Amino acid sequence: RFRATVVVGNKKGKVGVGIGKSTEVTGAIQKAVNQAKKSLIIVPIVGQTIPHRVLVKFKSAKLLLMPACPGTGLIAGGPLRKVLELAGIADIMSKSLGCNNRVTNSQAAIVALSSLKTIPWIKKPEAPAPKPVENQPMPQTGRPAPAAPHAAPLKGKPVAAAPVKTAAPAKAAASVPAKAEAPKKA
Repeated sequence: RFRATVVVGNKKGKVGVGIGKSTEVTGAIQKAVNQAKKSLIIVPIVGQTIPHRVLVKFKSAKLLLMPACPGTGLIAGGPLRKVLELAGIADIMSKSLGCNNRVTNSQAAIVALSSLKTIPWIKKPEAPAPKPVENQPMPQTGRPAPAAPHAAPLKGKPVAAAPVKTAAPAKAAASVPAKAEAPKKA
């Protein structure tokens, strides 16, 4: 039997780890990718680093993650480096203590990243609210928008609706260059 450990991430704050076992390598990889996609977590990122220091003990692995200044780079080894790369963290210092098992260290990295908390005084920029559209001119005709359905009804006899004919767009003539250049002879 083959065992595959797969890390999936979008390099923008989402990362997941999956483990798959199968009699064939491709089957193990497919199972691991499916499990990794199901176990995605959102990592809080401040700039290009983590918001605070974290020390995690998972089974026999101990991981220490510390935020770093911009330009420091990714200081990590083994499976922890792959997890942090796919999470989108560019500046961090870390130390892996305890066991050397790749599976345990990758799972410990996910536990460490999921234990991070956002900083409350740093807010993400929000998109401006859309403005309500009322009685603004239509872009094609320049006429005002139709009245609301609750407006007073028109006096007189009801008029049957006639189909609206739209003019077909004029066919564009082939454009001719303003000045034709003579072919160059070698």
